[in-house]
Amino acid sequence: MAVFNLPYDIFPNKAISKEDIIIHDYSPPMGSFKGQSVLHKNAISLVISGEKTMHFAEKTVKVTDGEIHFLSSGNFLASIDVSREKKFRSILIFFDDKVLSDFYLKNKELVTQLKENVKTDNEPYISLSKDEFISNYISSLLLILKSGQPFSRQMRQLKFEELMLYLLEKYPLTILPFHMRKKNNFDDLQIRKTIESNVISNLTLRELAFLCNLSLSTFKRRFEKIYNSSPNKWLLHRRMSMAGHMLHSGKEKPSSIYHKLGYENHSSFSKSFKQVHGMTPKEYQSKLDV
Repeated sequence: MAVFNLPYDIFPNKAISKEDIIIHDYSPPMGSFKGQSVLHKNAISLVISGEKTMHFAEKTVKVTDGEIHFLSSGNFLASIDVSREKKFRSILIFFDDKVLSDFYLKNKELVTQLKENVKTDNEPYISLSKDEFISNYISSLLLILKSGQPFSRQMRQLKFEELMLYLLEKYPLTILPFHMRKKNNFDDLQIRKTIESNVISNLTLRELAFLCNLSLSTFKRRFEKIYNSSPNKWLLHRRMSMAGHMLHSGKEKPSSIYHKLGYENHSSFSKSFKQVHGMTPKEYQSKLDV
């Protein structure tokens, strides 16, 4: 699977991708899409239409057109949902770490005041529902983009700071925890969080390794060191343990839980379940009823 490097692969003019603030009207080609992406700059996605699913190291999110999204630089997996044949479109604002640092320095007094009342646990991804200001802000960007005139550096900085200052004052509890990713190398705790956050996400080992910023061979080696088990064996037993708990509750039927555990069909789920428990899910649940 090819890796999409953002924002560099978007622009044929490489000089644009080197700017410290980039504002771009983004619409991928219609059709199903799933890919690995490396975000080399932080980004704000102002979704206009459509939906997509994004997998980060420690969470999976569904991006909708009722929200805006902040993403710190790093690796992620994305798939476009075209089930409703609704074209995905968003305004992307890419910005360097220094741009955000300079903004906070410029507004140091306000930031310091707000931080007194805010617990700022680091968050590499945040989302906010659109309100009237944000909708009008998006419209203002579309008007400038529609004119065909390029954004000057001064205008790009002004529009970035306009949005950030508004969000900082109105949603400090959400905005202040957003941070720029500092580490390229994941420690064991981060790898564990990534794995256990994606147990039922149906990602391949190669995709999990990508989210951890590791090669597949290094990921397997680190996995076995952490869990004292191979990835395939550990994930299989963990998912089947979860399946057993679901069936034991008596509220779930085998045919209704396989997709919740990351399986695409009931047949492959039943095969995995029997491999671990020695019986089919239906037989397992029948024994519980005796």
